[in-house]
Amino acid sequence: MIKDSSVGRMSRVVGDSGPERVLIAASFVNRVGNGLFNAASALYFTLVVGLPAVQVGAALTIAGLVGLCAGIPGGHLADRRGARTIMMVALAVQALSMAALVLVESWAAFTIIATVDRIAAAAGGAAWGALVVRVGGDRPALFRARLRTFVNLGVVLGTVGAGAALAADTRGAYVTLILGNAASFALCAALLLLLPRYPVLPAPPRQRRWIAFSDRPFLTFTALYGAMGLQYPVVSLLLPIWISEHTEAPRWTIAALFAVNAAFCVLMQTRIGSRIETPHDGGRAFRIAGLLFLVSCPLMALAAYTPVWAAAGLVLAAIFVHSLAEVWESSAGFALGFGLAPDHAQGQYQGLLGLGFDAGQALAPAVLTTVVLGLGTTGWLLLASFFAALGAAGPPLARWGTRTRPRSGVAAEMN
Repeated sequence: MIKDSSVGRMSRVVGDSGPERVLIAASFVNRVGNGLFNAASALYFTLVVGLPAVQVGAALTIAGLVGLCAGIPGGHLADRRGARTIMMVALAVQALSMAALVLVESWAAFTIIATVDRIAAAAGGAAWGALVVRVGGDRPALFRARLRTFVNLGVVLGTVGAGAALAADTRGAYVTLILGNAASFALCAALLLLLPRYPVLPAPPRQRRWIAFSDRPFLTFTALYGAMGLQYPVVSLLLPIWISEHTEAPRWTIAALFAVNAAFCVLMQTRIGSRIETPHDGGRAFRIAGLLFLVSCPLMALAAYTPVWAAAGLVLAAIFVHSLAEVWESSAGFALGFGLAPDHAQGQYQGLLGLGFDAGQALAPAVLTTVVLGLGTTGWLLLASFFAALGAAGPPLARWGTRTRPRSGVAAEMN
């Protein structure tokens, strides 16, 4: 009985069907590669290739801005040509562009290759969302929560693996990381061959091609989701600067906060996400996330006014609450993002949602460093209030979105 129970728990984590396990494995492999690359990419281009940091930043900004335009067309192609096909093409392009980075010797070449990579990533991300819906079946939000658990785990393992290359600090070590990421894209594409060919769902007759742009509730959610996405750079950018420049907390606290954040998301995503499936659930989860951010941000600010160990304790407590909010926020995004999108246009809708999120991430560094670091404690309190206000909009948005769906979608919501 104990063995059967253990197998059952493992099955619930890794997926209930063959296609689910394939997509989880592909996602995990891809994210391990991302972890390898992301931890060392900036150092490779500045220290090994010799590009000035300003040029690296400019190239990535250009690539990101161009990539923003590819998500919605890529998602529409996924809806009309098949999500698996578009996803595999995007992964193949990323594998080639990533491998080509080891040949970069100039800013122009880096900019072109990075732009191709971002276009493929945006189109592939929209197709990936549509594929999750087909594989996840009746409970795509729960399946996406499982996927995100393994995404987080893959990034953590990849980042740990990158540590060896960072310690070696040689061109060969950095090249190995880049080619390892390229190989992860190729392997991910190969794994998708194991998925069945899901038939394309026909659009209703006389429906507008770009239906997502006329869906006001979803457009509103896209804006809210992109704005709430500022919480991610709080951990990766804002808090490390705040700890090092404004608190007495030991420097190891910065490493600890990343470990706590990653571990908590790995352990809790499926547990919490399994209870958040419908748009109604998603609206409530969005509100809970906002309230938790309302607690975590003042704790981060308070660390500046306490002695060493109290500051470290406050930072760790803050990141614990922040991580809990992150899980609720991402689960809300899955439930609302999938639940408000029609099945035949999931790719287009996920492309629009990705556009909103990426736009928010592009603006986040300037907003956070200017407002929060510039205003100090007042900035943290404004940020906390901002997150809480966004979260409060979740339940009415969910009711509006559900009310304006086609009758079949509302019925499905109530069953």
